[in-house]
Amino acid sequence: MIDKLNRILTRQKEILAELSSPETASDAARMTALMKEQAELQPVTDAYAEYEACGESGRECSAMLAEETDPEMQEMLKEELALSQSRMESCMKMIRTLLLPKDPNDTRNAVLEIRAGAGGDEAALFAADLMRMYMRYADGKGWRTELISVSENGLGGFKECTCLISGRNVFQRLKYESGTHRVQRVPETESGGRIHTSTATVAIMPEAEDVDVEIDPGDVKFDVFRASGNGGQCVNTTDSAVRLTHIPTGIVISCQDEKSQIKNKAKAMKVLRSKLYDLKQREMQAERADLRRSQVGTGDRSEKIRTYNFPQGRVTDHRIHLTTHRIDAVLGGDLDEIIDRLAEEDMAAKLAGEHD
Repeated sequence: MIDKLNRILTRQKEILAELSSPETASDAARMTALMKEQAELQPVTDAYAEYEACGESGRECSAMLAEETDPEMQEMLKEELALSQSRMESCMKMIRTLLLPKDPNDTRNAVLEIRAGAGGDEAALFAADLMRMYMRYADGKGWRTELISVSENGLGGFKECTCLISGRNVFQRLKYESGTHRVQRVPETESGGRIHTSTATVAIMPEAEDVDVEIDPGDVKFDVFRASGNGGQCVNTTDSAVRLTHIPTGIVISCQDEKSQIKNKAKAMKVLRSKLYDLKQREMQAERADLRRSQVGTGDRSEKIRTYNFPQGRVTDHRIHLTTHRIDAVLGGDLDEIIDRLAEEDMAAKLAGEHD
């Protein structure tokens, strides 16, 4: 850790020197790149500067305490010394956290895919509830949502649906949502008032860029068809919907949201590229099995991660043993309490892994 910290401090000095040079001032692209790098390093250097300042304050207190004879002053100096030591520990903890390897996908947009699981029509209704929950959460964050495809069940439920969510650090916030979500309630389709248990699976994939995945056009089968379901003028009257089949993997992507066949194809290609990138990432994680120890449920989609219990009005996240009795607020898009706790647990697990 010390070596890494020293490299960052040295690099920060180099950046500041380069930013002050006339050559850099005349190169807008270089100036922008350096300022971005400086902003990324600044939290570490600020935390270290505070650590050093607290250390100096503590040394001064210790020196004064060794010479001081007045009991009241001794007590004040002891309190000041304890405060300096406490702040140094907090700074070092922050530095350790900041030096942890960053997930390179955290700043990316995300592709959200929800599929109805066990439970028939009720599972499809629950899948629609989950999609609305994430849409509302995205709205609250100021993110943009683009519906890619929806397969409805005729009762207002979704057999499956795909959405692209764009904005600041979307994947960083949503990556913990991948897994099996379970609902316990009396379904609208149940006349006897019995509580049913149904499931839906959620997949959160980082949006891939062109350079991340190279797709051979010969590996993709392209079909057009007439869109079905709800749609505006022209959407259901022309062959604007597209279906892409990636022959090597068998992945099929459909998109019918836009009136334009070209726009639908572009959206479908975004999702296909993201799915292939996600597949590549998972294969890499499987090879590095030790990484699983420092993850809080961000990988296995078969993992049951959360239960929404309507009779008791509670939501329970099984990975971190968190229960909240705010089911209406959570399904209304108020997810920050849960996501913040998941992020904290994930960070703690990674810090513990650094010391193993």
